Amino acid sequence: MMHLLGFITWNADPIIAHLGPLLLRWYGVLFALGFVIGSFVLTHIYRSEGVRPYWVDVITFYMVVGTVLGARLGHVFFYDWDKYKDHPLDIFKIWEGGLASHGATIGILLAVFIFSYRNKFDYLWVLDRIVIVVAIGGACIRIGNLMNSEIVGKPTDVPWAFVFPRDTEHLEPVQRPLPTGAVQVAAERVQYADGTQGYRLLPEGTTVAPDSPMAVPRHPTQIYESLFCVFLLVLLYGLWNRYKDHTPRGLLFGLFVVLLFSFRIAVEYLKENQVAKEGGLIAEYHLNIGQLLSIPFILIGIWVLLRAGKDPNNRYGYAPHEIDEPAEVKQ
Repeated sequence: MMHLLGFITWNADPIIAHLGPLLLRWYGVLFALGFVIGSFVLTHIYRSEGVRPYWVDVITFYMVVGTVLGARLGHVFFYDWDKYKDHPLDIFKIWEGGLASHGATIGILLAVFIFSYRNKFDYLWVLDRIVIVVAIGGACIRIGNLMNSEIVGKPTDVPWAFVFPRDTEHLEPVQRPLPTGAVQVAAERVQYADGTQGYRLLPEGTTVAPDSPMAVPRHPTQIYESLFCVFLLVLLYGLWNRYKDHTPRGLLFGLFVVLLFSFRIAVEYLKENQVAKEGGLIAEYHLNIGQLLSIPFILIGIWVLLRAGKDPNNRYGYAPHEIDEPAEVKQ
């Protein structure tokens, strides 16, 4: 079969630099970059609506805490509780990986609620602006997943497919003849403590043996999700820029969760399962964990959209403006 584009062999090193005992990783840099860019965008939004930019620093603190705690606990309880219930201290080892976007969403919703309640902001007013910067963060984080060669898609022969030789979780026994686009990887089979088997990469420069496993072309689902977040950013910012302080209360938040999690349900069909137990869920419900968790958010978003801007006493939400000097800022 002829391809208009060649398959891309994605062998990016997830580590940028070794700083003594510490590792500077692309994922961490991109995770932080989402907050940095988001703070500039949110500052512009607040200034345009007469809200003190100081509040951006305050809510960013809430967002960072809510995102990290929510994402980590979401992974623990939604995806890997069987592991962490026997090793609870491992929950704190965030550097080993394991963050879940649905948990991050819950953490953000709780963090924004606490911020809004303590500082006299309208909850939906804050959410309508926050989802714009959350889209920025989502785009950056998915590129971070790409740099980690994780959350990969299913095998495919589309011309823009990526081959992930560093993704040891989805290496396959070699076939002869080698499938189109497949790459053999210097790796050895290992057995983990739980009895399952997998592969471990051998040191760089190791000769690839004839029976070495292979990495096959896959959907770059990280890029699909990142690009969709960029689309959401353009859509939501465009709507805000049109209405600004007359944005119907709940419109942007409702659109964000309905579109994002509807897309999540669709793109999951192109992804490999993230944990083994998803196989049973798919067989029983034809939906994996990510898809099942997306349904409540879509329903909430539809409910908010149906009510957006329809409260005659609070059509646009409210926030303390520059002339409203608070007696005390609560963090």
